[in-house]
Amino acid sequence: MYKPCLHLRAGFLFIFGPMSEAFLSIQQLSKSYSGSTSAGVFEIDLEVKKGAFVAIVGESGSGKSTLLKLIYGLLSPDLGQVNFKGSRVLGPQEKLIPGHESMKLIAQDFNLNTYAKVYDNIAAMLSNTDLDAKQQKTWETMEFLRIDHLADRRAADLSGGEQQRVAIARALVTEPEILLLDEPFSQVDVMMRKQLRADLKRLCTHLGITMILVSHDPFDGLSLADQMVVIRLGKVLQHDHPQQIIHQPANAYVAELLAEANIIAPAQAESWLGLQLKADECLAVYPFEISMAEKGIPAQVRQVRYQINYDELDVKLDGHSLTLNAPSGKYKPGNEVNLQIDHYRVVAL
Repeated sequence: MYKPCLHLRAGFLFIFGPMSEAFLSIQQLSKSYSGSTSAGVFEIDLEVKKGAFVAIVGESGSGKSTLLKLIYGLLSPDLGQVNFKGSRVLGPQEKLIPGHESMKLIAQDFNLNTYAKVYDNIAAMLSNTDLDAKQQKTWETMEFLRIDHLADRRAADLSGGEQQRVAIARALVTEPEILLLDEPFSQVDVMMRKQLRADLKRLCTHLGITMILVSHDPFDGLSLADQMVVIRLGKVLQHDHPQQIIHQPANAYVAELLAEANIIAPAQAESWLGLQLKADECLAVYPFEISMAEKGIPAQVRQVRYQINYDELDVKLDGHSLTLNAPSGKYKPGNEVNLQIDHYRVVAL
């Protein structure tokens, strides 16, 4: 019986050049669907460097999955194009088998042969020209993703998280340069999600694979990506490092989506802080940027939500609501408090 090796062999490693080269370029990319003006994507320009981890985040129906399929070549754009290493990615009308050969797309349904064993699901992606090498690479891939103990299990008998790992292994075994993931955490529980995040980061870091994932949960991007793309109604609102986007979001929507910011209108900014804002500006204040003070803005606690190491409070002041973090167990609904806004940023409405 074949004994799996304890490490990935050199022949299986992905060897890439410096990360400074932008090898995936998206230029004025647009795709709309008949009968709808809001679906699809519009005039998207992006550049992705080799070895980058990119997260595309946005609400359901914002165009995330459409963008992923355009990058892979499953859809043809109405305008613009996707270039990979300087060559245009061909659409489904231009290829017998749609999809770029240097990329792999893992869809939300995983596309597994549910009644085949895990080993066979993965090995099926490789040719039979060298059976020993095929067996070797299959075991190495399973071992790297820590699913070698599932080799003889049917895919139908696996949990959602285990199926997700098998789907990643099926893609990884073919040595893609770009791995595209459509909502990879949507079918896994909290514990498995944490492990899967670590696995994806490990793939990007140790194998040099460029990762592009889409998610409706901003935390997936904040915890994993070195590039984040915020998309709404098919248009890119902001594209930057996650920390930079949090520090200076492009507008109120981005601040609310990524970190549930409190949005303070110009009238309240003047009343509470003495700030003069333009009519199309507002303040974005994150819950952890508001504290209690002996003297401050009077407010009343309306709701308290336990969050393990702190409580999340909804407070009412001057007919408006704010959310803030406070020490656990210290406040109850109905308490009168004074607030202090410790930090804010001026953003577009």
